[in-house]
Amino acid sequence: QVQLVESGGGLVQAGGSLRLSCSASGRTRSNYAMAWFRQGPGKEREFVAGISWTGGRESYADSVKGRFTISVDNAKNTVSLQMSSLKPEDTAIYYCAGNFRDWRPGKTPQAYDYWGQGTQVTVSS
Repeated sequence: QVQLVESGGGLVQAGGSLRLSCSASGRTRSNYAMAWFRQGPGKEREFVAGISWTGGRESYADSVKGRFTISVDNAKNTVSLQMSSLKPEDTAIYYCAGNFRDWRPGKTPQAYDYWGQGTQVTVSS
């Protein structure tokens, strides 16, 4: 089993920044992909950003390109999401997800086997 624990959410004004972190523990493997998804009120869970375990392949949702940066520290089994120029529409619960079967970061929830408990991000206007 793998456990994912997020941290770093909170309340921020529009235009501000937040950094989310996700720590993986348990039966992790060397080849994996990690991602961040989010789910706003009344909305479906959507892909935000993903990264391969080497950091060599990143992908982003169009809505966050140029504002969010995902990074991985595989020595520490940690993935981070630096969020800048935040907008009220970024308000959501953000979830860390892990795929320990494939190093390619998929963009659908079905591609991931493990999920964190979620951390709330609220952006005020």
